[in-house]
Amino acid sequence: MEMLNPHCGIDRDSRGVVRLSICNAGSLNILSSAVTSGVREGFEKLATDRTIRAVILAGQSEKSMIGGADIKEMAKLDQKSAEAFITRLRDLCEAVRQFPAPVIARLPGWCLGGGLEVAAACDFRIAAHDAHFGMPEVKVGIPSVIHAALLPRLIGWGRARWLVMTAENIDAPTALAWGLVDKVAPAGGLDDAVEHTVKALLECGPEALRSQKALLRQWEELPLKESVNLSVGVFGQSFLTGEPQRMMQGFLDRKR
Repeated sequence: MEMLNPHCGIDRDSRGVVRLSICNAGSLNILSSAVTSGVREGFEKLATDRTIRAVILAGQSEKSMIGGADIKEMAKLDQKSAEAFITRLRDLCEAVRQFPAPVIARLPGWCLGGGLEVAAACDFRIAAHDAHFGMPEVKVGIPSVIHAALLPRLIGWGRARWLVMTAENIDAPTALAWGLVDKVAPAGGLDDAVEHTVKALLECGPEALRSQKALLRQWEELPLKESVNLSVGVFGQSFLTGEPQRMMQGFLDRKR
């Protein structure tokens, strides 16, 4: 593993797939300010590398990808330091959300609070069969904020309200039924399930995927008519890369 900093390590394969591991964050991969900044810096450094086809975000242990934000640190905050703390977490979520290539969240064990916000900022969420999810903030006297705002878009207002206001956890089958995760792996099959998604992405045009991800992020925020009209120019620009011509001709050649 190549360490980009004390809290962010990467393994890169010949296909352009990077496994980014959250390191030295305890057995549950808890987000202290230092860990949050380290992982954000890792994503920002990799964002300029156009050879990267996909990123798998993982924890160093099998207990969680991210178990949550650091309560020990938060218990000592005042208003000013609390805003600085949550701004760091916001910036990490945005670095994930705006990363040019697809990001897959590998989700064993617990995914709580800030961990679920980071997962929501990923493009795909693949869960272990025994994973659990929750937003426990109100139980420790704070609201769920920043990228918890993605939850209504993923699972609807009623279910998002239930998660952030009851602070009760849900299991992996429930998360799948709600649309919070995209796939639940069988026991012992988490890495195989992640690899299945990786292979599907690698069959697609890398420039097309980057354009598609950027469009999806804009569609989340723009009115429908603007989203439709914006797409016209993006479609035309894709032909400047040569990728459509090459891949379409390959498809036609295979059909002969």
